[in-house]
Amino acid sequence: MDERDLLHELTPVVEELYERHLATCKPWYPHEAVPWSHGRDFVAGEVWDADALPVPEGIRSALFVNLLTEDNLPYYFQTIDRMFGAEGAWRDWSHRWTAEEARHSQALRDLLTVTRLVDLRALEDARMAQMCGGVVPQPQSPVDGFVYVALQELATRVAHRNTAVALRAALDDHPVADAAYEVVQRVAADENFHYLFYRDLSTAALRMAPELVLPAIERQVREFEMPGTGIVGFKRHAEVIAEANVYSLRQHHDAVLAPVLLKCWRLDEMGDLDETSERARVGVLRRMATIDSIATRLQQRSELASASA
Repeated sequence: MDERDLLHELTPVVEELYERHLATCKPWYPHEAVPWSHGRDFVAGEVWDADALPVPEGIRSALFVNLLTEDNLPYYFQTIDRMFGAEGAWRDWSHRWTAEEARHSQALRDLLTVTRLVDLRALEDARMAQMCGGVVPQPQSPVDGFVYVALQELATRVAHRNTAVALRAALDDHPVADAAYEVVQRVAADENFHYLFYRDLSTAALRMAPELVLPAIERQVREFEMPGTGIVGFKRHAEVIAEANVYSLRQHHDAVLAPVLLKCWRLDEMGDLDETSERARVGVLRRMATIDSIATRLQQRSELASASA
């Protein structure tokens, strides 16, 4: 089976998953969740005061990166439309996904504008740089695309969920705490529905054509990058996000790779494969072990540094 045949065979699966998505992912309205009464007018050239609403740097970076990632939506849509096709259920899904992701950027930007949790001038400058650059992952095939987005959507759900929890804890009893949590948590819930769609699509593809999907899984696990890597200063943001325990290599292994690759796709139990598929399967498991080992060392180093401080 080649990739064209696989996409044809997967069309009924896409139709079924899309109908399930419409039945379970209920609409929500950002304007009803954002705490507008806590906002005020801006003055031209006004200098941002970080102390007005103090939260850890890692949480600010998570909000900053999460929003700029959503802002790059036109380029993600362009890639998905190219890979999956622009007809039938494939088109219906990609357009629905795009509409829901656009809602995320609207909600997050409104929240940050009202609360001033980040420097909005810096955010706008970074948005312009991000969208003018248009840097997004470019999986080499539709199968690579399924696998990448399944992992990425779960990673995004984990990051948004952890951001919501950490933000509410940092804000404590501040009047915007619950509303801020609600907005970010709503985004996380949507990302979970997106993850379930791509996870189950990839599961069906793996069952139909392991010789195509297993090498794609190996490539995507080995080369995985979050979509925000094109953001100016992303390395520093990623560091403080990890330090804040919002998203780290440890969480990438434990909350993303292990649940999908082992619990769902059961790569550690698969047998009766051709040589190429088996080599890819073994490569994935070895890569996971390497990531686990590196994550442990990084975690130990961080704990020692905290203890020393």
